[in-house]
Amino acid sequence: MKKYVCDVCGWIYDPALGDPDLGIEPGTAFEDLPDDFVCPLCLVGKDQFSPIED
Repeated sequence: MKKYVCDVCGWIYDPALGDPDLGIEPGTAFEDLPDDFVCPLCLVGKDQFSPIED
């Protein structure tokens, strides 16, 4: 699963870790996050994230 980076602030969503503080279980793909997911740092939506190329 790919990591995604917030284009605005640089926060990285790592699906291997999820985000327990937000109730997102480890192993949750970015595509499976709710449509109303927002960056926990700057509050922009999923459309403001880009995949990180390995």
